[in-house]
Amino acid sequence: MMLEHALLNVSAGQEDEFARSMAIALPIIESAPDCHGAEVRRQEENGSVYLLLVRWTSVAAHLAFRETPLFEEWRQLTHHFYSEPPSVTHFNEPIPR
Repeated sequence: MMLEHALLNVSAGQEDEFARSMAIALPIIESAPDCHGAEVRRQEENGSVYLLLVRWTSVAAHLAFRETPLFEEWRQLTHHFYSEPPSVTHFNEPIPR
């Protein structure tokens, strides 16, 4: 399982509208093949910064999603809120304890 980590910087004053749009957008990304859940968290220190976490089977599954009509729906609902392009990285399974 791969964890996508995206920092989303939302334009100031757009936070409430972004949250409403994200509530519609999350089920779209979660309906993608090989997606195993997603969540968005708002930063405490700066309320215009959000963290998107998406569990994918692989990085390839995430990249395949980006080539689908589902991604275009996601993009229409979310991307116009960003003050800058998101920073997206991928993380492997947790280190064993």
